[in-house]
Amino acid sequence: MEHYNSRGTQESYAGKHYCYNLVYYEEFSDINKAIAREKQLKRWSRKKKNWLIEMKNPDWLFYNNEFTFIKDT
Repeated sequence: MEHYNSRGTQESYAGKHYCYNLVYYEEFSDINKAIAREKQLKRWSRKKKNWLIEMKNPDWLFYNNEFTFIKDT
């Protein structure tokens, strides 16, 4: 939601580069585990991140509309 809402702004990388299409996600019940996982993924190379996405979403479909807080207008 934060990436989608900041599209086109200069305050963040996602905003500057219009990075808001959701192609991969993980769910956690523990916020600390989610933060640790995000930090882990941020250290990965682009090649490794692409591999992870392609394992769960080989067609690189956009999942944005699966969530009620992200809607195209």
